[in-house]
Amino acid sequence: MKTIKVGIVGCGFISDAYLKAAVQFPVIKIIACADINPNAAEEKEKKYGIKATDVQSLMADPEVDVVLNLTTPQHHVAIGLEAIANGKHVYSEKPLALSVKEASELVRAASSKGLRVGCAPDTFFGGAHQTARKAIDSGIIGDAVAGTAFMMVGGHEKWHPNPDFYYQPGGGPLMDMGPYYLTALINMIGPIDSVVGVAKASYATRSIGSGARKGEVFSVNIDTHVCGILRFVNGAVITLTTSFDVQKHGHSPIEIYGTRGSMLVSDPNMFDGAIKTSAGSGDWEVVPQAHLYGDGNYRIIGLADMAQAILSSRKHRASLELSLHVLEAMEAILTSSQLGEPVKLKHQCNRPAALPSDLQFGQLD
Repeated sequence: MKTIKVGIVGCGFISDAYLKAAVQFPVIKIIACADINPNAAEEKEKKYGIKATDVQSLMADPEVDVVLNLTTPQHHVAIGLEAIANGKHVYSEKPLALSVKEASELVRAASSKGLRVGCAPDTFFGGAHQTARKAIDSGIIGDAVAGTAFMMVGGHEKWHPNPDFYYQPGGGPLMDMGPYYLTALINMIGPIDSVVGVAKASYATRSIGSGARKGEVFSVNIDTHVCGILRFVNGAVITLTTSFDVQKHGHSPIEIYGTRGSMLVSDPNMFDGAIKTSAGSGDWEVVPQAHLYGDGNYRIIGLADMAQAILSSRKHRASLELSLHVLEAMEAILTSSQLGEPVKLKHQCNRPAALPSDLQFGQLD
């Protein structure tokens, strides 16, 4: 089997999830890593047996086909542009960029070079969310007419040793966690037409709760409780709330209300979880899971799919089109909050193709 060789830029907290999952997908091989902190790259070299180098050398390495961009959001576009300039495809952690204007540079550069850009999240590949997609497509709950989505926690400073960037432009609950929820919704019911948003910051400062910096106080420079009403192209209206200000709640992550029944959807930040539907107002029943990738953390499957798509000359699922649409939706919610009026989205996308139900593990075609 042909393989696509990958170089990682950014060896922080999330890189371990990618490196651990990579061995399950033979279509990709991670051969190098780099970080602005050389020690971080050297730690990954020792732990995973990949070459530690500097960013410039990794970009120039002719063996690297794809740059896996795991830097913080403020650097996603700069690193992506550098990779494209060096003739590399790019797969990035979410969000695609800090703004649609910034992302447009990436779109133009990739188009001019004929290179691919992919972007997390890829949890919609998971067994739970593919099962939800299949259930909706089969008409179990009828046509989706409404729904809710909630991601509400007390703040990442409770567990993350360096949470500052979550509270700077490009961070916040919507930009950080919104991509999981919006991508899951688009996977199930299609693209978004327009949004209305309301947002606020509840606290001016936060205190780090763990790690070497425990007790350190830092400033909050973004909205930390964000509500959006999403009108989808198919007519469904879904309420989305993302927050770093809520200590506890009892909402399901996602609920979809259809003309024939309703659906409870598991956490879109995870690959697994139970999907439940009701016939009309009847009892909840668990939908049998009919897809792979439902019992682990496969946080490289989007890249593996892009690699397979490169070799197969097909569209990849965690696409530039999809991630740009998600980014615009989030930006539009925040813009609507400032303007006090609805915002219509300009960059549309198609639903990503569903995974075939007869796949063998590790394969994506």
